[in-house]
Amino acid sequence: MRLDLSSRNSSLFRNRLHSGGVAFPSFAPTSGCGNASANSQFPTFDQRDSVHRCTLVIVAVRPCLFDTQHNLHYDVGMSTDLSPSRTPIGPAPAPQSADDVALAFLLGYSGNTRAAYLADLRGFFSFCEAHGCDPLQATRAHIDLYARYLDEHEHRSSATVARKLSVLAGFYRYATNEELIIRNPVALVRRPKVGSVSTSTGLDIVEMTALITAAQDAGPRSHALVLLLALNGLRVSEAIGAAVDDLSVERGHRVLYVTRKGGTKATVPLAPRTAEALDAYLAGRTSGPLFVTSTGRAMDRVAAFRLIRRLAKSACIARPIHPHDLRHAFVTLSLDAGASLRDVQDAAGHADPRTTRRYDRARHNLDKHPTYALAGLV
Repeated sequence: MRLDLSSRNSSLFRNRLHSGGVAFPSFAPTSGCGNASANSQFPTFDQRDSVHRCTLVIVAVRPCLFDTQHNLHYDVGMSTDLSPSRTPIGPAPAPQSADDVALAFLLGYSGNTRAAYLADLRGFFSFCEAHGCDPLQATRAHIDLYARYLDEHEHRSSATVARKLSVLAGFYRYATNEELIIRNPVALVRRPKVGSVSTSTGLDIVEMTALITAAQDAGPRSHALVLLLALNGLRVSEAIGAAVDDLSVERGHRVLYVTRKGGTKATVPLAPRTAEALDAYLAGRTSGPLFVTSTGRAMDRVAAFRLIRRLAKSACIARPIHPHDLRHAFVTLSLDAGASLRDVQDAAGHADPRTTRRYDRARHNLDKHPTYALAGLV
């Protein structure tokens, strides 16, 4: 079972329109859509003794009417009034497959979120196919079995299992709201508890300094990228997704406008050394992606990942380092430097302060335990 976002003729977007002697607006046949010609005669809709069915097909952003009786496409256009008062719409048939429902569900997301949700749904659909189960007919027992499979056979972490179940819960909640299934099979499934401490190793101050030094020696692009990730705590997608014209000056601060998760915009102030590193890297370039490859294309996540791994080896950091480890280090070291939890939360773009605290690697430092402060007081 395969989900394909590029499918332009998915039955997901089909909806039968039933006429009941109501005069439909005039429709012009769509060029290149079906075999309709300019002289095609749109069929009459005033025959009460039979139900004429058409299908509403969304291709890109322009809906068409597909006449299933005459095999013709007609361009509806965005200004066509399809309100119930003019064109009664019969009950939409249920989508033919779980793929259709998934495509509809994913329309509400974009970018990396949609890609991640798509991968999670594909994994679950493959599991269902291997066990001879239609995802739209899955029960709570199937979901429990899938969670056990992820844990015991694929050895996924509790956080990963919880995330995948969260995606399935959203998918089935959508199907339930659209009355495609009777109940959400994930609603009462017990999800694994996610620990309050992140499994990411992060970096201490010595490792952070060594990594920045290695990046500076490697070249201006490496230096600028590492400073953005380390001193601003940006997600790698935020850094490589920025453009040169996102750099600006605001109230005396050099800033970079980035797009956070969910498409929200944020203004990130740049420390003087970060701004200088970016200026040195850009060398007068005024357009295009902020970070580019040797071919002039925008740097992607894989290239950034390999760059950080290579720099970590140069910095003699023995364990594997991921770009997200720099974000963890930003939270921990910023709090150690005296920044408030609220300020660090805002800088990291976390909606919940508990997420910021989970990133803090120093929160369990025994030197800061309140017993010492209390013992010195009484």
